[in-house]
Amino acid sequence: MSPRDDAGVTLATARATRPRDIRVDLQLIAEMIEPGSRVLDVGCGDGALLDHLVHFKQVDGRGLELSMDGVHACVSHGLSVIQGDADTDLKDYPTDAFDFVVLSQTLQAMRAPREILGHLVRIGRRAVVSFPNFGYWRARLALLVQGRMPVTDRLPYQWWESPNIHVCTITDFVSLCREMGITIERSVILDRHDLVRGSGFGALANLIAAQGVFLLHRS
Repeated sequence: MSPRDDAGVTLATARATRPRDIRVDLQLIAEMIEPGSRVLDVGCGDGALLDHLVHFKQVDGRGLELSMDGVHACVSHGLSVIQGDADTDLKDYPTDAFDFVVLSQTLQAMRAPREILGHLVRIGRRAVVSFPNFGYWRARLALLVQGRMPVTDRLPYQWWESPNIHVCTITDFVSLCREMGITIERSVILDRHDLVRGSGFGALANLIAAQGVFLLHRS
């Protein structure tokens, strides 16, 4: 299958247009966001995605970040980011306050991921969520052969030091969205080398995807 997402963006295009320090999955997230939108980046880290969106998509971007080091890095680049904890602070944001809310590689570290997901699609007219896939074949093989919690490129921590407290599979995530009445508008799956492998979320995607990126909206 050609490395292409639903919007027709090839991996080569993603690499050619992104700044040097933005990951491929962040570029794919950026492709899902409309120019000039109001965007909240939850768990924005050092602000790489937010900076890209502000400069390349002219968004009105805001960020929420737990780490003060991350907040300082963002502010030093002129980004509008505040320190806060998504697990407790998202409930204070009004409904439809943003056009897009982004949660990148963070859902699995949340104490209450179902509640967080509900807030994302409430605060934003659309939400973009990405996470590592615990159903990836290498993770399954590690459990089957070694009998130990897997350590992969997308799940790089030993079990005793991992911040990931609610790891899930793509199938788990899709099932939760259906249960909550959340529509999956678009999806992209990537392998361990950040190559785009398709746009579905069925059994095959759950097996070959190291991570998934999903564009959501409430039904």
